[in-house]
Amino acid sequence: MDLSRFPRVALSLLPTPVEPLPRLSAHLGGPRLYVKRDDLTGLGLGGNKLRKLEFLLGEARAQGADIVLTVGAMQSNHARQTAAACARLGLDCELILRRGSHATEAYLHGGNVLLDRLFGARLHVLAAQESREAFMAARAEALRGEGRRPYCIPVGGSCGLGNLGYVVCAREIMAQGAENGVTFESVVVATGSGGTQGGLVAGMLMTGGTPVTGIAVEGSRSEQEALAAAQAAGALRLLGHDHDDVAASVNVLDDFVGPGYARPTDSMREALSLAARFEGLVLDPVYTGKAFAGFIALARSGRFGKDQSLLFVHTGGAPGLFGYPESL
Repeated sequence: MDLSRFPRVALSLLPTPVEPLPRLSAHLGGPRLYVKRDDLTGLGLGGNKLRKLEFLLGEARAQGADIVLTVGAMQSNHARQTAAACARLGLDCELILRRGSHATEAYLHGGNVLLDRLFGARLHVLAAQESREAFMAARAEALRGEGRRPYCIPVGGSCGLGNLGYVVCAREIMAQGAENGVTFESVVVATGSGGTQGGLVAGMLMTGGTPVTGIAVEGSRSEQEALAAAQAAGALRLLGHDHDDVAASVNVLDDFVGPGYARPTDSMREALSLAARFEGLVLDPVYTGKAFAGFIALARSGRFGKDQSLLFVHTGGAPGLFGYPESL
């Protein structure tokens, strides 16, 4: 798996560790639970998007960009990590954020938003009905008219190039399992824009590795499976690998979305509590909380024996706790 032909900048502390969750495993009565700590990637309080940004900002630099634009929700973890990465690389950064229906002080000014500003990003806050992508395209065109060289990143950094970061992660997971004599029956991860799951699926297909289960944080199972399959196919095409039926390798559970994106659920609250009180592991209410609820449900399902192993990919997002305190 040769990725050397793709420009890349070093932003993350890799490989991130895989840690056992022995007290939670014992509490649930098995199987053996592990966590891949992609919340510990480092820069800007870490998270999964740094892996994608290594490739995306590598391309931005190669193209001579001097300003980076991206889009997200108001409390976007991707936006926060993009702002931090741009600060590290000396690039200007503009974030186009959708306000949504939340109106609390914490949501509008705390959590990731506070960090966005601390990292020096310029924020454009849009109403829910406005198109972030259309605004970004128009803003990029205006910047070009001023002689600037903008580079635009799609929501979540999810695209074929960005997803290569999780092809790398799939390879890490397989190597770490082999080093520790652990075979994972499934890798479980939150899926929203689909790129993290898509990259993992692509990487596992290329290495003959572990099945990946996505836990949707928005949308339906069919919508999210189609999205993740398209994201996996994009990464595979870039790498010159043709898998005719990528969709057959994509599995998403939508049982934990609840009323919608960033809307709290009882299972999310239980997941946050169990992770924190048994393992000192901090999750967020939007992504990893709902995904970990799915992870716990799989552990309780009876499908896996006490001596089998499941891996949860912790994609970060802890600053979001401070943007949605009412969710807890």
